Amino acid sequence: MNIAKMMKQAQAMQAGMLAKQEQLASTDFTASVGGGKVTVVATGAGDVKSIVIDPSIVDPSDVEFLQDLVLKGVQEAVAQGKEASAAEMKKLTGGLGIPGL
Repeated sequence: MNIAKMMKQAQAMQAGMLAKQEQLASTDFTASVGGGKVTVVATGAGDVKSIVIDPSIVDPSDVEFLQDLVLKGVQEAVAQGKEASAAEMKKLTGGLGIPGL
């Protein structure tokens, strides 16, 4: 295999990875916790776009429970985005362990 062909393939792979990263960054991932009482939407970039809390679980005497549900929802939505990103990058790189991806 010649160097020029390898460089061209590497450039094509890089362009594909950048396009997929941009697509995933703008994709929404939704996580519902507490039986659907807390729903979080986050982008593949890890930005939280919204948090919806069912008023029936708001108990001033147990704020800790609500805080735990919100945290869990955020963590799950962000994790979904990271998992999708890792899976897509693995497809694009053919399973090669490229640092930083």
